[in-house]
Amino acid sequence: MNAADTAWILTSTALVLLMTLPGLALFYGGLVQSRNLLSVLMHCFAIACLASVLWFGVGYSLAFTEGNSWIGGYSRFFLLGVNRETLVGTLPESLFLMFQMTFAIITPALMVGAFVERIKFGAVMMISALWLLIVYVPVVHWVWGGGWLAEMGVIDFAGGIVVHITAGVSALVIAIMLGARTGHPERIPPPHAPWMVMIGAGLLWVGWFGFNAGSAVAANQDAGMAMLVTHLSAATASLVWLVIEKVRYGKSSLIGIVTGTIAGLATITPASGTVGPMGAVILGLAGGIVCYLAVELIKIRLKVDDSLDVLAVHGVGGATGTILLVFLAAVGTGGTGLAEGVTISDQLVTQIIGVVSVAIYSIIATVIIVYITKAVVGFRVRREDEIEGLDLSHHGETAYNR
Repeated sequence: MNAADTAWILTSTALVLLMTLPGLALFYGGLVQSRNLLSVLMHCFAIACLASVLWFGVGYSLAFTEGNSWIGGYSRFFLLGVNRETLVGTLPESLFLMFQMTFAIITPALMVGAFVERIKFGAVMMISALWLLIVYVPVVHWVWGGGWLAEMGVIDFAGGIVVHITAGVSALVIAIMLGARTGHPERIPPPHAPWMVMIGAGLLWVGWFGFNAGSAVAANQDAGMAMLVTHLSAATASLVWLVIEKVRYGKSSLIGIVTGTIAGLATITPASGTVGPMGAVILGLAGGIVCYLAVELIKIRLKVDDSLDVLAVHGVGGATGTILLVFLAAVGTGGTGLAEGVTISDQLVTQIIGVVSVAIYSIIATVIIVYITKAVVGFRVRREDEIEGLDLSHHGETAYNR
């Protein structure tokens, strides 16, 4: 065990959990109508608890223990064999699995943004449980657990494919199958608390240092560079969004700039262990522009009610970073370069296979999961419950008692 590595990953684990509780919960909560605020907070909090228990039971073992190219083994079911002495690299195994647990928590929670204000709470819980085990866990094994994509040499340092593409694509599928909110898009009120969105985004930005720099799984030079490039990409994409809004509408919004922040963070995630500072700024520029255009395409032109832009920001951002890192890994710009003997064209093909295969698998699996959920617990709330608000109709509480 290395004490410095252990101390850093202890810190990173807390930072990544902070991203969901309360970061993501506040970010999403501020974007919805006030009568649905508690329902969003409830979704994030309950998913965190559910994912933790599933990770303890079977998730960690199936993701990270030795199995085959498609799924891990059962040697760590219910964490049997994990004790104070077992190590993963230079870390206590208990810490490594806890760090990875925080990723398993935030990934299904990201999808909440696509179906807020109109989905049954039971459906959220069932979809999250099935999705974690059927989509997230296998993909983790493919990319980080020694599976077939790892064998191909796919680069995904902190989750562009594993987290953002899986969640983004699946969220869009759920949003389409669920249908738009009543009155969408003409009669949907604006976010009820932009200040809350900014606080959530700030917590996400800080937590993302644990997400990306922690993925070095050591206190070393890679962690330091990952932290730097994460910050630069986020700052650049935020400014890109600010400028675009100013040019188009004459005013720059708080919601806009913080959405740009998340786009920049999602875009740098897969590349944060590969690119240098210049590459990070380029990715921030690309992520800000591409994600902004994706929001326009999905929400305005296609009129899909991906309510809080999960695919456009997370899915598209993650895919953009996963592809562009191939061209930005040059050593001269602070990057690591590609593996010895691997050409840009070879790595590009590998990255595209990773993005496309995981996206297709996520779509197919999510469709099946939704049909199972519909049959077992139902899917969409009644129209009168949607109009009343999910806080009161489903949880018996209100966010603001006057």
